[in-house]
Amino acid sequence: MSAGFPGGPAELVLTASVARRYYLDGKSKVEIADEFSLSRFKVARLIQTALTAGIVRIEIGYPGTIDVELSGRLQTRYGLRHAVVVDTLEEDAVSLHRNLGEAAADLLTEIVTPDDVLGLAWARSVAAMTVALTRLAPVPIVQLTGALARAETDDSSIDLVRAAARVSGGPAHFFHAPLVVPNAATARAMRKQPEIARAFGLFGSVTKAVVGVGRWAAGQSTIYDAAEERDRKLMRRLGTCAEISGVTINAEGQPVHAGLSERMIGISAPELRAIPEVIAIAYGVAKAPAARAVLRSGLVSGLVTHTTLATALLADD
Repeated sequence: MSAGFPGGPAELVLTASVARRYYLDGKSKVEIADEFSLSRFKVARLIQTALTAGIVRIEIGYPGTIDVELSGRLQTRYGLRHAVVVDTLEEDAVSLHRNLGEAAADLLTEIVTPDDVLGLAWARSVAAMTVALTRLAPVPIVQLTGALARAETDDSSIDLVRAAARVSGGPAHFFHAPLVVPNAATARAMRKQPEIARAFGLFGSVTKAVVGVGRWAAGQSTIYDAAEERDRKLMRRLGTCAEISGVTINAEGQPVHAGLSERMIGISAPELRAIPEVIAIAYGVAKAPAARAVLRSGLVSGLVTHTTLATALLADD
């Protein structure tokens, strides 16, 4: 006798047989009723009994490497419109970037419609996403940040916009400018240059955007690594914990409007906040404090990440 089953052996065999026909053979309740000379109501009761008594155990499987349970918990915890958690090893940086890029590309393909305007801010994670893009609605693509002067051969902000536009078939709106300039006066002057002003004038029309997340620490942010030591120390004294593709914020998620942030050529915190849907891509459990600050900021409505970082974000603060 099966533990927890309320009937006798004959009823147990009948219940198991009905459940097998329904769940494994794909028979309808009417077909099962005819086969066993039962009423449809009796068949329905037997199927329910099979579930409650543990004769039938349902496991929901999901294709690919998305951790659906963690994704749902993260979405609920932070009130996100979208949360995608990829089950991938953090230790394998190449696979991590590729898998997150593919997941972000799939999400973008799903949610972007022909009525949208897409903004892209430079980040390694966003670069991985553009590499993985194979389909995208025919939308305008707008560059949101200037380029970092780097010795590596990373794609620039312009390269990302052009790559996405080639997939989309929509127009690419980009500008040539560094992300950080020597002083605030230079930044104000550059923003008035026609090419830059035209692109900045489109920020208000952006409806969806993708950004990266950096922690204000060595090796955790391309902006931190590119900055001079005096800038790093000043921003740290101002409370900077994280940066979202150039927008600096503190641990409480409040923007830091001083220091290096005044010298950025890119989208501002108020402009980013005005975009209806912003997807952040974050990786590396060391960035948990930064990712948590970003989620607190209200600047993003979606997150693509991986299991270890998602677990850290769900742990008690």
